[in-house]
Amino acid sequence: MAMVKTVSITLPPDLLVKAQELAQREHRTMSELFREALRHYMAGDSQWNSLVTRTRAKGRALGITREVDVERLSDEYRRDKKR
Repeated sequence: MAMVKTVSITLPPDLLVKAQELAQREHRTMSELFREALRHYMAGDSQWNSLVTRTRAKGRALGITREVDVERLSDEYRRDKKR
């Protein structure tokens, strides 16, 4: 079996109650609930970084290097859409 470590966290009472209710509804232990939440949080961070990397590359390919470029393109798009 994998080695595990016990950690202690503090939660505001209302958040604790919500977590307990969710764990009970999903037939999970609190440990399972928090492990899953941490996995989702960590995956979301890597997904966000991937999205930022892709959009920055696309922006560079389109010649967007500054915030004013984004504003200009947004204004142009809105003008063209009105026509």
